[in-house]
Amino acid sequence: MNYEDSVKYIHSLLKFGMNLGLQRISALLNELGNPQEKLEFVHVAGTNGKGTTSTMLSSILCAAGKKTGLFTSPYVFDFCERIQINNKNIPHDDLSLVVEKVKNACDRLSAKGTEPTEFEAITAAAMLYFYEQKCDAVVLEVGLGGRYDSTNIIPCPKAAVITSISLDHTKILGDTVEKIAAEKCGIIKNGGTVITTSEQNEKALSVIKDTVKEKNGRLLIGDVSAAEILSEDIFGTEISYNGLTVKIPLVGRHQVENTVGVITAARALGISDEFIKKGIESTVIHARMEIISRSPVIMLDGGHNPECAAALENVLVRFAGDKSITVLIGMMADKDTKDYLAAILPHCKTAVFTKPSNPRAEDETELLREGECFCRDVVSVKDPKDAYKKARSLVKNGDMLLVCGSFYLLSDIFGEP
Repeated sequence: MNYEDSVKYIHSLLKFGMNLGLQRISALLNELGNPQEKLEFVHVAGTNGKGTTSTMLSSILCAAGKKTGLFTSPYVFDFCERIQINNKNIPHDDLSLVVEKVKNACDRLSAKGTEPTEFEAITAAAMLYFYEQKCDAVVLEVGLGGRYDSTNIIPCPKAAVITSISLDHTKILGDTVEKIAAEKCGIIKNGGTVITTSEQNEKALSVIKDTVKEKNGRLLIGDVSAAEILSEDIFGTEISYNGLTVKIPLVGRHQVENTVGVITAARALGISDEFIKKGIESTVIHARMEIISRSPVIMLDGGHNPECAAALENVLVRFAGDKSITVLIGMMADKDTKDYLAAILPHCKTAVFTKPSNPRAEDETELLREGECFCRDVVSVKDPKDAYKKARSLVKNGDMLLVCGSFYLLSDIFGEP
């Protein structure tokens, strides 16, 4: 099995759909020798900020000299982004080897009537790889929810971090913040240490507190109000927090909240401020208000729920008000497209709409129909790469190009050929 075969195999398991539950991942990992039982974890759940939080914590643990595994989703440019050690993607050959072992285990289970899903297979591959590579610590980002997410097969982690919770995936996780918070809190285990921040949704925080108490755990709440902003621009924010001054290389006030949670978690893990500072300042987050060019400014932002839209709008208002902004947008049809467009488009001179190569993607002409009342100059281009060329041609050096909406759009344009 080569790299292309391994990725094709993983994607082939999409035919089994998304099926939350721990029975199949338990059986699969048992076939592989239960590598998760021999690793130490930091588990990260939440609606927004969990990818950034996971990557920052991985960078901090690396700075502290620990061989650190990182499991995240989705990927943007390369499938191997999902499994990293010391912030480097798993090599293609290594992915092929570990996926082949997982495939053999899946085949054995299939013969018994158990069919692991795509996410379960890649989770198992990550667990096995981190064990084989003798990682000192693993930062594990929840895929969806928490309670029945396949990552929740792990024993009690060294820390469970719960980032900002809001309404998302309501058809699966519940239609209230309280219900969603209950699912996220499923990662809290007996006697565990749990970290969140003072900016957490009040209803969600109540659920977190109740769950920690029920599980006889320890709750640490990072106080975002104690973070003093020293300077900020579209390229990042410098803060002082409880004796630590650090430059966050990520734009937006929401990153202050994420960073306070990260600092609180890292200190709980016994990491010194020297390594916390070094780790945060060396963090690179793909496609989350990522600046890939300064002249003109080209920003990539994957995220399409109301909190993501609000955070992006805040950045545009505060840091890009003097620029002529062209936006390229592609979104999924099952998202709240109209409200997202209503938040972003009024700040843009020109909007280019396209359709990501995903069965759930909204048609570009439908996006244009929804968006033309919010922006004067609009156009639709079906192919994402052609749409990017069109949008790029409209942008001068002093202007800004924003590519946003679905991660699938960003993968179509900047990812593997």
